Amino acid sequence: MSVIAENIQTHWVVISPLFSIHNEKEYDLAVERLNSLIDQVGTNEQHPLYGLLDTLGTVIHAHEEKHHPIAECKGSEMLRFFMDEHGLVESDLPEIGSQAMVSAILNGKQELTVKHIRALAKRFHVSAAVFV
Repeated sequence: MSVIAENIQTHWVVISPLFSIHNEKEYDLAVERLNSLIDQVGTNEQHPLYGLLDTLGTVIHAHEEKHHPIAECKGSEMLRFFMDEHGLVESDLPEIGSQAMVSAILNGKQELTVKHIRALAKRFHVSAAVFV
């Protein structure tokens, strides 16, 4: 084995657990590490640990795609979720229209319009894509 391979192997044994997730405990630990790196590195691409942050984020993302997929849902379902989270009722959303309009959207009888989606994204401080 070459000297380079020996050096890499020595270091790889130490750092390889950072790049593999086999169970939920390892996943939770990887997320903790990522959060710690984000606190330290932020968005500074010149930071010496930025490559580690980026790579660990990719590993976590791949694990989540495989083991924790996000179910597709309709805009009306997201609206219901945000209403529940914020303790809102149909009459609390005048930016959509009347209580009857909100009810029709929630019941699938009416689709969210672009205007509705923009207003909801602004109100809940999320990307408009959440409702598409």
